[in-house]
Amino acid sequence: MEPTDHNRRAWEEAHRHRQEPVTLPPIVGRTLGDLTEKRVLHLQSATGEATAALAELGAVATGVDPRLELVDAARERWPSILWVQGEPQQLPAELRRGRFDLVYSGEGVIGRLGSLDGWARGIAAALRPRGELLVFDDHPVAYVVDGMLRWRETYFQEGLWRLGQIVSALASAGMQIEALQEYPGGTSRLRHDKRVPSTFLLYARREG
Repeated sequence: MEPTDHNRRAWEEAHRHRQEPVTLPPIVGRTLGDLTEKRVLHLQSATGEATAALAELGAVATGVDPRLELVDAARERWPSILWVQGEPQQLPAELRRGRFDLVYSGEGVIGRLGSLDGWARGIAAALRPRGELLVFDDHPVAYVVDGMLRWRETYFQEGLWRLGQIVSALASAGMQIEALQEYPGGTSRLRHDKRVPSTFLLYARREG
């Protein structure tokens, strides 16, 4: 399944400055805490700043991104971190060996996925038993409601990954959902009235 044209345009508008440094959101840093000696895989690492921030928290970090030019740029800036070119929905075989303690999937990943099941299965394959997943991403509602609180599309449109689908895909891949929080507008690049959810944070573990 491919994202709809509308969903793609909304994502590109929200992330048109993705070439600029993408840092680790404060709420993610607070949630993760000390990562000393934990093996952490960061999906869609972009220019590398957020992955480097994970390393600063003590992690043995690995960044993966489909854009070779960004992978090369990150590798040049942080040679001590492992950088791999690959799609979040189709992770390279070397990352699917059940050796990571944590996978972090940040803003902008889910909205660009063609295969939600591929993303979820890759995460489960990358994690060791009881390994952790933290997802912090744009809320699906933010793609279909404009800044004036008008519904420009239906939440149930084909190609828009809803929260229920995200949770179900992870559960089907062998992930146990332990927490799901939603946050109001103004906390991501998709700016909305604070009565509208803008981002969400999901925490899960791979079943042992």
